[in-house]
Amino acid sequence: MQVKAGPLLSKINYPADLKQYNESDLEQISQELRQYIIDVVSVNGGHFGASLGVVELTVALHYALNTPYDKLVWDVGHQAYGHKILTGRRDLFHTNRVYGGISGFPKISESEYDTFGVGHSSTSISAALGMAVASQLKGETNRQHVAVIGDGAMTAGLAFEGLNHAGIENSNVLVILNDNCMSIDPNVGALKEYLTSITISKSYNRFRDDISHVLTGLSKLGPNAHKYVKKIEKSIKGTLLKQSNLFEALNFRYFGPVDGHDVKRLAQVIKDLSAIPGPKLLHCVTVKGKGFALAEKDQTKWHAPGLFDKITGEIKKSTPDKPQPPKYQDVFGHTMVELAEANDKIVGITPAMPSGSSLNIMMKAMPKRAFDVGIAEQHAVTFSAGLAAQGLVPFCNIYSSFMQRAYDQVIHDVAIQKLNVVFCLDRAGLAGADGATHHGAYDIAYMRCIPNLVVSSPMNEEELRNLMFTAQQDNIGPFVIRYPRGNGVMPDWKRPFKALEIGKGRKICDGEDVALLTIGHVGNFAVEARAELNTEGFYPAHYDLRFVKPLDEQMLHEVFAKYKHVITVEDGSLQGGVGSAVLEFMADHGYQANVIRLGIPDQFIEHGEQPELWAECGYDKNAIIETVRKVAVKRTTDSMAG
Repeated sequence: MQVKAGPLLSKINYPADLKQYNESDLEQISQELRQYIIDVVSVNGGHFGASLGVVELTVALHYALNTPYDKLVWDVGHQAYGHKILTGRRDLFHTNRVYGGISGFPKISESEYDTFGVGHSSTSISAALGMAVASQLKGETNRQHVAVIGDGAMTAGLAFEGLNHAGIENSNVLVILNDNCMSIDPNVGALKEYLTSITISKSYNRFRDDISHVLTGLSKLGPNAHKYVKKIEKSIKGTLLKQSNLFEALNFRYFGPVDGHDVKRLAQVIKDLSAIPGPKLLHCVTVKGKGFALAEKDQTKWHAPGLFDKITGEIKKSTPDKPQPPKYQDVFGHTMVELAEANDKIVGITPAMPSGSSLNIMMKAMPKRAFDVGIAEQHAVTFSAGLAAQGLVPFCNIYSSFMQRAYDQVIHDVAIQKLNVVFCLDRAGLAGADGATHHGAYDIAYMRCIPNLVVSSPMNEEELRNLMFTAQQDNIGPFVIRYPRGNGVMPDWKRPFKALEIGKGRKICDGEDVALLTIGHVGNFAVEARAELNTEGFYPAHYDLRFVKPLDEQMLHEVFAKYKHVITVEDGSLQGGVGSAVLEFMADHGYQANVIRLGIPDQFIEHGEQPELWAECGYDKNAIIETVRKVAVKRTTDSMAG
């Protein structure tokens, strides 16, 4: 459904059109932009609260800057919907996150206004600094470089690395700190407390506007004035805040906090800051979900609520007529509590995704034994290693694509030291509408090459529980469990725990001609495919590997001794994945067979619903059926009996 934009917004196709309006029109444009986002997202879905919170900031930035010549870098990109609408994509916005439509995140290949592709947090400052240094080297002294980063993303080490470097470069960088005390869940940590202390300091806030106005004016009087202004500014800020300013200590000129919903004031401040050389930070206080009361009240729930009624606020969910399988993440969350009740050594860790991983279930039941460490995957892994070194059993839950950021820590701090850290990799495989930055395509390939690791993947909810139970047995060592986004297949999933033999798969059924070797949830695609193939006279065998490392070599010897055709199916990269491991086994042991690998090809997969992407990559039920038909012998019931 095409949504109609308001009278002013409908005439704005690009920032140049926005600049034709007076500052007095910016409030109405902001209102229309906010309403347009509400109208479209309510019927199409997508991220919601983050973009509502930066509507005024988005309008002010494009009004004050000369984009795309001036470089605007959004961190993560959850908040960039308004940016997309103002930069030539309003009429395409209804295709946001839809298969074949525009991306939910800024993307260089999509628009010249998207200066840097994002999806993972905390990259904006480093990227903007790189652009600023490049402009300096090219003599483009009038070009602005702006990074918009949330206070949640500022907790990551990469953000501080960027700040630390930018402070010693005399480059034209403006960091806008979008402070709303939220990422997806409420922010945690000392930085959050520090920013709060600035925001609520009555004495500082009483003087900030006058100070900002005076200092901005004085800074235009020449280099000597600028030097003294900086000293005065630091002195006043330090006195009023009764502590040194973190950003000033990193050699940034700090301005704020300012009201992130006063669009006219923001536009003027951004214009003024553009005239001040060197690294600057504007502390902008906003409300996530601004302008939609329910989203302001429950910011986690309305981060990405799905479809909803924009009038009543009712989130639309279908009501099934029979019990449904749970989400894998919820099986993890409830199982964590069960295991922790029986084993007081167990603790849970997540980097800023308690609701996304369902560790919030344990955090509510056992708040002292579950830790949200902020957006800091590297720290999450080494923190877990420290816990394990003292005899605890940490379950470190990180999305597969985010685990890529902590790879060195997995090797150096966990695997080499053989520490019993259990890595639960949620969103393994193709994650859906978030696209290439969020697909968990590579964890099998990058984990199975590390010594001392056990790497596993459950085919259903019962196996996930049993793998978690197995991983916390004594002296198990580093243990990886990967599972996908979405629902499993077992409505009746809460079965008694059973320890599994590490490196042991299972034969689901015997067959003729062809053996299907699957890993993880995609094994259910093979079960469905085999049922349909049986009606056509094809009878492939099916084996669930369960473990990528160590492989069940006894089972593989059986497979290669009996079958001429072997089809591997995985929800991961074909390069270095399970199929590659099977080929390595075949070569190492002198077997000869026709091995066909189904999985994610050597390319970045864009966004869409998971079934659409499974079909595109050629490893869904239909792809398995077609592959078996090509190599298997069709048999009648009589020939099977004979």
